[in-house]
Amino acid sequence: MSTLLSVENMTHFFGGLRAVHNYNLKIKSGQIIGLIGPNGAGKTTIFNLITGVHTPTKGNITLKNTNIKGMKTHEIASLGLGRTFQNLLLWRHMNVLDHIKMAHFSQLKYTLFDAFLGTPKCRKQENEIKEKSHELLKLFEINQFADQIVGSLPYGAQRRVEMARAMATNPKILFLDEPTAGMTPDELVRMIEIIRKIHNDFKIAIFLIEHRMKFVMDLCEYIQTLVFGEIIAQGTPDEIQNNPKVIEAYLGKEDLT
Repeated sequence: MSTLLSVENMTHFFGGLRAVHNYNLKIKSGQIIGLIGPNGAGKTTIFNLITGVHTPTKGNITLKNTNIKGMKTHEIASLGLGRTFQNLLLWRHMNVLDHIKMAHFSQLKYTLFDAFLGTPKCRKQENEIKEKSHELLKLFEINQFADQIVGSLPYGAQRRVEMARAMATNPKILFLDEPTAGMTPDELVRMIEIIRKIHNDFKIAIFLIEHRMKFVMDLCEYIQTLVFGEIIAQGTPDEIQNNPKVIEAYLGKEDLT
């Protein structure tokens, strides 16, 4: 498997506070990797550093042989890295279908002239985007909400809207920041099935942050454990759940079976 994303010796300071220290990561085609750790460990900060929300103080980040350190978020997304956010970043007064259609706009090929005159080329591409958007809504089981304002939906459904929007950018790697937050146990089980389906059908790599350990252990083939901005353990799910450092720092006595 080829390496899609490589992070080498990434360190970051916020003022005088060291938030991330000497972080390394390699994601290969088709992998599902998890990042776990207690609140405040720096997990979302790592996502933000890789995706261009912040620029690392030190280190290198390479995506598909391109150095993306210092690039803007939309530039990184155009190279094939999609993501969701811990705190939902949705346009609260826009309907669900328009959210997904908006995410396709970077893939449009028609000109401003075509849009102004409503040429056949413009109408054809608009119809294709609408069709693709409905397909994603069906995949995430939210097509019934297509015409509803996103702010009126249950929290779990809003999570799936954000994931569908990320998939609309046609990513090669998908970053998921706590994808099951606010979901019921039944929704959690269904989300595992959905993530497995998009992983298999779209052949994408997935890097996820999640607090629900059963979710991580069921999905991920490799897991990193972060504490105070540093990796204290990494390995397979079996290795992680039996690692004394991980148990002491994070997992405690939680039953992972």
